[in-house]
Amino acid sequence: MMNKKMIPMVIALVFCIGLFGGCGQTEKQQGNVATSSNSEAGKQKETANVKELTGTIDEIKDFMFVVTDENDTPYSFTFEEKPEGLENVSNGDTVTVTYTGTISEVDPFDGEIISVEEAK
Repeated sequence: MMNKKMIPMVIALVFCIGLFGGCGQTEKQQGNVATSSNSEAGKQKETANVKELTGTIDEIKDFMFVVTDENDTPYSFTFEEKPEGLENVSNGDTVTVTYTGTISEVDPFDGEIISVEEAK
């Protein structure tokens, strides 16, 4: 009888030692290291994905602007803070937009606008 009662107690004791012991701390430290590595990799990846689009500005609003490329495809760029150079261009100007992320003629802009410059 004593044997049957000891098995669950031993299992519970081993579980508690594993839960409160060094295993939890080791996992936490590894998680922090992994997070730091992922953040650095994300920054490097984001820098590598800088893209440009050249086209004509069709519309400028307080929170977005539309650029139509040479194939007559309109792309909307939304922003919270006015991007660098946008105040120097107006409707009908040919511009080069430097950005990160993805653009689509049907999906919302997902990225960051780095600058808007008049094309030369």
